[in-house]
Amino acid sequence: MLMSFKQLSVSLALLLLTIDAYALDVKQSQASPYVLEIIKDGLGVPWGMVFLSEDELIITERSGGIILLNMTSYQLKRLKAAPAIYAEGQGGMLDVAVAPDYKQSGWIYFTFVREQSGKGVTVLARARLKGSSLTDWQDLLVTKSATDTDYHYGSRIAFDRQGHVYFTIGDRGKRPNGQDLSNHAGTVIRLKQNGAIPVDNPFVKQSGALPEIWSYGHRNPQGISYDAEHHRLWSIEHGPRGGDEINQIMPGKNYGWPVISYGKEYWGPVAVGESTHKRGMEQPVKQYTPSIAPGSLLFYSGKAFPAWKGNLFAGALKLQHLNRVVLDNEGQAIAEERLLSSLHERIRGLAESPQGWIYLSTDSGKIYRLRPVESSSNSDH
Repeated sequence: MLMSFKQLSVSLALLLLTIDAYALDVKQSQASPYVLEIIKDGLGVPWGMVFLSEDELIITERSGGIILLNMTSYQLKRLKAAPAIYAEGQGGMLDVAVAPDYKQSGWIYFTFVREQSGKGVTVLARARLKGSSLTDWQDLLVTKSATDTDYHYGSRIAFDRQGHVYFTIGDRGKRPNGQDLSNHAGTVIRLKQNGAIPVDNPFVKQSGALPEIWSYGHRNPQGISYDAEHHRLWSIEHGPRGGDEINQIMPGKNYGWPVISYGKEYWGPVAVGESTHKRGMEQPVKQYTPSIAPGSLLFYSGKAFPAWKGNLFAGALKLQHLNRVVLDNEGQAIAEERLLSSLHERIRGLAESPQGWIYLSTDSGKIYRLRPVESSSNSDH
């Protein structure tokens, strides 16, 4: 039977989605030209990504899957022995990251949500990859973050170059958690890479405060990234309705939520909190009103795009673009560019490849990459 024109068009569209690494467009940003390519389609919500090598990208799906993508064949391998996941609301398998010593240690770090007495708590764990299985699982911290909600889990992971791991936890839908040091919700956590508590953490000796806490007063930080050159830790978090924030994270500092905010209540045009400023509470380096709904944060090395070196990139969920923020030498935000808005995609995760190419995942289950125009002639697509 002959296909109708409509049937043929649909078949061709489906065929295109099965072809790996084909270029969608060549574009020019304010600073650098790039090729946009689609690498993979048909995933769940690909929440976190990290390169193990030039040839291997590990991807987490919020529903609980952990996938290894071969960057030569573009074939997927679903890894075995993933932990039990509490995949409710905004919870599930969340971030994945590797420390600077990965080639020696082999440790891969994960944050995910575990069920605990019918509620979800954020867990930091690590494992090693052997063949198609994750082995040697170790819980580094099962956080005190349970509430009766299923949102504002955070959670992203970053490493400094002094042997520490950081990860973020949202306020879990309970605003007072942001100012409560007796639980982990609404904080940035700092541990040694083996899960031990560093003796120089700011609240180690403070009665009633959890010693793992590095900073507090956060609403829902879904991005964190480390600038090794300047020894700066950056985070990005969701505001309520307006007031998304980029913050430089400092030890022991209070970032204000919910006492100060640039956002408004969801039920009306009423400011959240007391004001936008208060003594003893930090101001953001940048705030977004209206909200872009940030889903990730990447401090870019400049390997492939020298003009972007030292820029912050954030995936935007609500406003569906890749947000590029230019920082000056003092770490102040001085310019912004919004890329890929024509994709109309909720950009969730970001990763930088060893070559300096930027990979991004979308809530629709796609993996894209940006690479320089001059490298496209040598591509394998």
